[in-house]
Amino acid sequence: MKKILMVLTSHEDMINTDSKTGVWLGEFTDPYYEFIDAGYQITLASPLGGKPPVDPLSELTENITASNRRFQDDEAAKSAFENTLMLAEVDANNFDAVFYPGGHGPIWDLASSEKSGQLILDFYKAGKPVGLVCHGPAALIKVEELEPGFLNGKRITAFTDTEEVMTGRSGNVPYQLESRLKELGADLDSALIPFTAHVETDANLVTGQNPLSAGPAAQALIRLIEAE
Repeated sequence: MKKILMVLTSHEDMINTDSKTGVWLGEFTDPYYEFIDAGYQITLASPLGGKPPVDPLSELTENITASNRRFQDDEAAKSAFENTLMLAEVDANNFDAVFYPGGHGPIWDLASSEKSGQLILDFYKAGKPVGLVCHGPAALIKVEELEPGFLNGKRITAFTDTEEVMTGRSGNVPYQLESRLKELGADLDSALIPFTAHVETDANLVTGQNPLSAGPAAQALIRLIEAE
């Protein structure tokens, strides 16, 4: 059975606001059930271990997905979510692929986590698929720091500056993710219409732009796994 590691944020605080962030629930549940239904074994990890914070906005009625509802009735999945491993405990050698959901949290903790950055490098250099969606690609910032030039010319996507402004949260984050990734050399592309699904695949690196891209990014990751 193929094994996939999903890495979730442990960060919930934003700047200039009392509002909280964390994992965008649908960006976890949509890929999670794509992987489960494909017959894969899933392990969840986060920098601090235990239950990751969930962005409250992702639990509002207008943002609920079918996979969110499935998750609420899935005791095994909820138990796994509440008991994630500490990132320091995981080894890329034990998995066939890795996937990073978003939510704003990653632009703080996963963007600065040396363990996360090295983990991505270990997967990537072994030819194993690496997937990141929405703000999840912030984890590539540390990868670039550990291996300068890693992002140069890589075709990726991520939550755009326009989308950040449209959410009303552009003043609550330390940097704009699209701009930062471009500054680091990435060839970042996005959908013509904000908040529509967009996925990029460059070798064994898969990135999705926004919440609607989470399921399609997971499907792209599955295609890479099955092609191995």
